[in-house]
Amino acid sequence: MFIIKILLVALVQLLLGDFLSTFVYHVPEHIFGKFHAIVHHSKNRSFIHYAVLTKNPLVILDGFAGAFPYLMFVPWFWQISPLGTILGLVLGELHVIWRHVSVMEWKTPQTLERVCNFLCITTPEKHWLHHQDATVAYGDIFTFYDQPAQAWYRFLMSVKKKYKLSREKSI
Repeated sequence: MFIIKILLVALVQLLLGDFLSTFVYHVPEHIFGKFHAIVHHSKNRSFIHYAVLTKNPLVILDGFAGAFPYLMFVPWFWQISPLGTILGLVLGELHVIWRHVSVMEWKTPQTLERVCNFLCITTPEKHWLHHQDATVAYGDIFTFYDQPAQAWYRFLMSVKKKYKLSREKSI
């Protein structure tokens, strides 16, 4: 039961964090914001430069905004399983690093790619699709968030267009 509790807390933390990060921060930031695209979606930006070497304070803000959905549940998950909470955070961070290795011409081994596809886990290659086209390949960790996120993207884009039209008419 101890091991199951650890694994379940880690899994729920990753599921909730990815859901909230995708639908509350990431997709709306692509529609209404600018700094995520500026600091994260440059065609030639490497993860090492982006996350480690840059002196741009927006990078820290972007990183915190993306991580906050995972961190906000820590007080509750910690009460259930401190080890599960730590495992979830560590796995989430390791996945952040791994999914950005595609700029170093990494190729996911075929067996690992099959396992990731079966478990709906985003590979570096799938995440790189999002860097090339910000309207696709959502879900930082889980690929099953991609289709609903694309629908959310289209809805928010229509809201933005309607808002712009109403503002133009009132001017």
